[in-house]
Amino acid sequence: MTWHAVSPLDALPRDRAVAALLDDHQIALVRLADDQVFAVDHLDPFSGAHVMARGIVGSATVDGVEVPTLSSPMFKQAFDLRTGRCLADDSKCLAIWDVRLRDGMIEVRSRVPGAAEDRPEVAS
Repeated sequence: MTWHAVSPLDALPRDRAVAALLDDHQIALVRLADDQVFAVDHLDPFSGAHVMARGIVGSATVDGVEVPTLSSPMFKQAFDLRTGRCLADDSKCLAIWDVRLRDGMIEVRSRVPGAAEDRPEVAS
């Protein structure tokens, strides 16, 4: 899979999501306060609308661990940014994308189905 330069890191605000187009797929890029960057599907699996980049960036405690989240602006479900899993309904999730930083540029690639990794590569 090919890495695609999407945006300079400095162009993304901290603790917010921003929509981006990767080939023909809409994604939401999220930059946390500590400069970790995540990429998830922009499509809300509950409403069917491309709105996730308008969601609220936050965190939740899952099994005693604080995890970064993005909450849908439509029906407020929170999704784990590391895995795409909906915290309230295991039957729904956001697609996740690998992210890396190279020379101050955010690069994104799609995940390979069935890959051995449990988590996406996270830029920090």
